[in-house]
Amino acid sequence: MGTIRRQTQTKRDLIIDVWGSLDCESVGANELREIQRVTREKFGAGAVESPAAIARTLSDEGAVLRHPEVLECDARWREQNLCEEMFQDGLNFGDLAESFASIQELESRRSKLAFDSDEPGLGRLRAVARKIREDCLLVARSEIVDESKRMVAAEIAQWLGIWLKQPEIFADWIDLRRRSSDFVKRFGAEFS
Repeated sequence: MGTIRRQTQTKRDLIIDVWGSLDCESVGANELREIQRVTREKFGAGAVESPAAIARTLSDEGAVLRHPEVLECDARWREQNLCEEMFQDGLNFGDLAESFASIQELESRRSKLAFDSDEPGLGRLRAVARKIREDCLLVARSEIVDESKRMVAAEIAQWLGIWLKQPEIFADWIDLRRRSSDFVKRFGAEFS
């Protein structure tokens, strides 16, 4: 595998750089998924483009596409994203109060899915929570977001981390967390 330029400025540049680093004669599902993975790492989950959009970009650059693979990969990606959107419906992680309510909703959905023994549904729900947590961590680490928003994002990411590891104890844990002196000092005026 070749190397990717370190100073990639745009998603388009990154897509082309990753394709070049793969050193492949044609582009299919594996290459598209790798480009999506690197894009997610560099720019975050919200920046990931569909396999078809990536394929168009690469085709414009002269890549030979394995069309059946591209179409199948794109269809699977869209189906998965539709499922994730359905699981995200009604969830809002804009501030601490909304996040608290949304995690309670996640727990309600998790309990129902567990009662129904819906393992695929539980997996999709956890994937949605992990994605939201990753987005929060990106905000928390961002140097261009103001400090108060970074603190809130870090707190929400911590909440989601606890919920993902042990959802059954989350209600008790968050009650203790909200009463802690650290929490009151940081967020007391906003959410206590």
